Amino acid sequence: MSAFKTFVRSGHWPTLFASFLYFDFCFAVWVLNGAMGPFISETFSLSPAQKGFMISVPILAGALMRFPLGVLAQYIGRKNAAMVEMALIVAALGFGYVFVDSYDSVLAMGVLLGIAGASFGVALSLGSGWYPPRYKGLAMGIAGAGNSGTVLAVLFAPPLAMKFGWQSVYGLAALTMLLPMLVMWFAAKEPPDREHQTLRQHVSCLFEKDGWAFSLIYIVTFGGFIGLASFLPTYFHDQFKVSKVEAGQLTMLATLMGSGVRVVGGYISDRIGGIHTLSGVLLLVAATLTLCGFAGGSLVLTTLLFMLCFAALGAGNGALFQLVPLRWPLTTAVAGSMIGEVGALGGGFLPNAMGLSKQYSGSYLGGFLAFTVLALLMLAMLRIVQIRWTRTWAEKGGRARATESTETHYAPVKPAARPEAKAAR
Repeated sequence: MSAFKTFVRSGHWPTLFASFLYFDFCFAVWVLNGAMGPFISETFSLSPAQKGFMISVPILAGALMRFPLGVLAQYIGRKNAAMVEMALIVAALGFGYVFVDSYDSVLAMGVLLGIAGASFGVALSLGSGWYPPRYKGLAMGIAGAGNSGTVLAVLFAPPLAMKFGWQSVYGLAALTMLLPMLVMWFAAKEPPDREHQTLRQHVSCLFEKDGWAFSLIYIVTFGGFIGLASFLPTYFHDQFKVSKVEAGQLTMLATLMGSGVRVVGGYISDRIGGIHTLSGVLLLVAATLTLCGFAGGSLVLTTLLFMLCFAALGAGNGALFQLVPLRWPLTTAVAGSMIGEVGALGGGFLPNAMGLSKQYSGSYLGGFLAFTVLALLMLAMLRIVQIRWTRTWAEKGGRARATESTETHYAPVKPAARPEAKAAR
């Protein structure tokens, strides 16, 4: 308990809480179409491939919007960028409530829901910006636990859709966004770790091997999380013939594990290192996804395996973003948005793979195995690149180095002025 009190006192906890709430509600909005997938599919009689594509559109749109929002946050501040984004989300949800009445308009709404998916890099950087390097993994884990918004979506959207109609859920969601907007406005303070840099400096991580290594791993950890969380209501409903509300409740059990364990992933990574944590995560994800593919006849076993898989994915997200501020301490928001942008594209891959596998083979097994192979490839890559990482900017296993400096390890450090030089001046 004393260690946690020390952590709380080392930063600005109201900003961390505001960041969590902001990300939580944005995440809930982002996955609304996935949570209501069975309702939308029934309304328009969608094929398995159409279901997968419809669910993937918000994920892909959110991925593409992350980096521009991260750049904007560097110029107008993360708090202001968050306020602008939430205002746009309210307008987008108003559009959904009034105008969505066809499959094409559902796809257009999916693009607008992507605005909510852009929040990731800003939320994590805003929440952790007040905290020193040794606590950034935990701070980012707490802010990133806002992906528990998935739980809100799959738990509340189906019964609300059953009672009021699924289009009405967009309007109700618009009203709920007022809460994080108010908390952000009154509680959050812009962190002091902001620097004015050129656009070229902002995007420099796009041209580095480390940036792409992080992004590819994130395709598995976060892409797997958002892709599965969005597709599971449809999977449970179609595979096991449970009701639409029950499908949401079963999805909630799995996603709750991923959201809660994210904090644990950041906490463990601060101590044993993000590299060690990610290695175990990728192995567990590959094993559980393979078993899920072969356990399609048992609802109980499948649910338990998904819970374990989501726990691993959540821990992996926390572990990866324990490493990001170590590698890019001065441009964490932009680097996080870039990694999130590329990584979240993996979430679009998974629903499409599952839908196509079901449509053309009659089984979801091919979709599971495709993602398993991807996880194993990323594990092999991680074991190779970690050799260079631990020689340059991280301790063994991926822990933070002893220095508390905010200087990047790749930037020259100015030498201190000599006493005689000062005297001469």
